[in-house]
Amino acid sequence: MASYKPVLVQSFPKLGKKITQDTLYWKNYKTPVQIKEFGAVNKIDFSPISPHNYAVTASSRIHIYGRYSQEPIKTFSRFKDAAYCATYRDDGKLLVAGSEEGVIRLFDIHGRAALRQYDGHTKAVHVADFLSDKYRIISGADDYTLKLWDIPSATEIVSYSEHTDYVRCGCTSKLNTDLFVTGSYDHTVKVFDVRTEKSVMTVEHGQPVESVLLFPSGGLLVSAGGRYVKVWDILRGGQLLVSLKNHHKTVTCLCLSSSGQRLLSGSLDRHVKVYSTTSYKVVHSFGYAASILSLALAPEDETIVVGMTNGVLNVRHRKHEESRERFPKKKLPGYRTFVKGRNYMPKQEDFFVSKPVRSHLKKYDKLLKSFQVSKALDVVLEARNRTPEITVAVMRELNRRGTLKNALAGRDERQLSVLLAFLIRYVVEPRFAPMLIKVAEMIIDIYLPVVGQSAVIDKQFLRLQEIIEKEIDYQAELLEVLGMMDALFATMTRKKTTSLEENKTNGILRVLEQTTSN
Repeated sequence: MASYKPVLVQSFPKLGKKITQDTLYWKNYKTPVQIKEFGAVNKIDFSPISPHNYAVTASSRIHIYGRYSQEPIKTFSRFKDAAYCATYRDDGKLLVAGSEEGVIRLFDIHGRAALRQYDGHTKAVHVADFLSDKYRIISGADDYTLKLWDIPSATEIVSYSEHTDYVRCGCTSKLNTDLFVTGSYDHTVKVFDVRTEKSVMTVEHGQPVESVLLFPSGGLLVSAGGRYVKVWDILRGGQLLVSLKNHHKTVTCLCLSSSGQRLLSGSLDRHVKVYSTTSYKVVHSFGYAASILSLALAPEDETIVVGMTNGVLNVRHRKHEESRERFPKKKLPGYRTFVKGRNYMPKQEDFFVSKPVRSHLKKYDKLLKSFQVSKALDVVLEARNRTPEITVAVMRELNRRGTLKNALAGRDERQLSVLLAFLIRYVVEPRFAPMLIKVAEMIIDIYLPVVGQSAVIDKQFLRLQEIIEKEIDYQAELLEVLGMMDALFATMTRKKTTSLEENKTNGILRVLEQTTSN
């Protein structure tokens, strides 16, 4: 009796992913470090001066982390309730933060107690930032108001009440000491100049605004809210340049790369998207374990830090070539050590001893060997999403044996549903279509008498019919296009041949003319 031959699984070439410079750049980060905070991380801000520590606002605390530390090097915890939006000043010496009780606190990064406290808001303050002159603070709160504060005297300079809903985000201009931008849940983004009594520009985002960002040049403004990220041209009076809809859930945070040529957005769909600021196309994407609330990049993009709703801080550090060279790998035996003698050809006088090689059969091969065809098909259908090639190979083997119809028959509702789901997913794939169409025909023949007894199966049959009809329409359209292309190619070749014939006839006529003249 001949030994059993395992099922031959046909291999198909894999399509490689397109590798771009952005892919190489943004993938060049080490394995992320996970740090657990006391609550959802609502703001991350890097210090603008070396060593570029970063402030993390979560729950009722502000933690200061070193670039490579996994424990906070400093903590500000003088908050009765939740703290929000801790932001560094441009010189990295002061830190301002809002709170749930409506109070704004100013901290010296080398101290512990608050240097100043600004009272005036009646509800939670979610926006607090320094103007670029370093001596004034802006704040926005859930009481719909914006306030400008003088740092030394702790007094209110001016108050704006133009928003009609919660003010949840804001940023200041680095070029103009009097300009700042705010976003609100009233779907508007407003640009303010502190020298005037009201806003100088208003744009309608169309969704509750979660984050705003000014480009370093001050000419472009980015707003995020709902699933949309929108870019506005301030110099053209707030004209909408582009509207991006690449996220599946609300976009919560925005960030620019150090060069200003890449825009990053974080969302509740657990993804960070990287856009090119020239084409506004997604050039890279990061995936995370939970919904994202905050995002920050260190200078020179050395570190990317993401804060999530589950209180986890995800920190990725960039890889460096120097660190690889500093710790050389242990020298392993050379390749030739392992392949030594593999290509040795035995001589005539050599006595050859063959070592029996034990072959390990897969589960489906064992079942096929014992003629349990229905169970073998069930086994490969369980892993249908990962290895459709194996499933189709087993079907092909059963068809060769003439037992495919027996394997498909006698199935209950759950088993038939799994089989139909596989067909729905892969029946139109060119790699598997010939075999799966035959399987679909057999299933229809076998189970046609029981159609109408299960709503789930009936729905799957209709879905399969819809997919096949759609594929037939596509094929018909493709045949029409091929016919058009054949006609075009035929006319092109005809033109070329006629032109050559004309040249030949012209040449013959010239020769005849020369001979007659002579």
